[in-house]
Amino acid sequence: MALTKETTSSIVSKYGSKEKDTGSVKVQIALLTERTKQLTEHTKNFPKDAGAKRALLKVVGQRRKMLKYFERTDLEGYRAFIKELGLRK
Repeated sequence: MALTKETTSSIVSKYGSKEKDTGSVKVQIALLTERTKQLTEHTKNFPKDAGAKRALLKVVGQRRKMLKYFERTDLEGYRAFIKELGLRK
């Protein structure tokens, strides 16, 4: 149910400035987006799994906070990034 090492490393290499750059805003948002997709699919398959629903709400809240920070600090980068990820405002 968690992100695999391969998925994480591919996201880090795609959005990070360096190979081990897991702390940048873009990488964190991309990882949270991938986790959101997984949890959404899980809750569709198992609608009575309350723990997964709670985890999904928590991850979505974390991503929302990160997106607000990114929008506040780099507006043009934010707009390009959400378009790249396919997110809507």
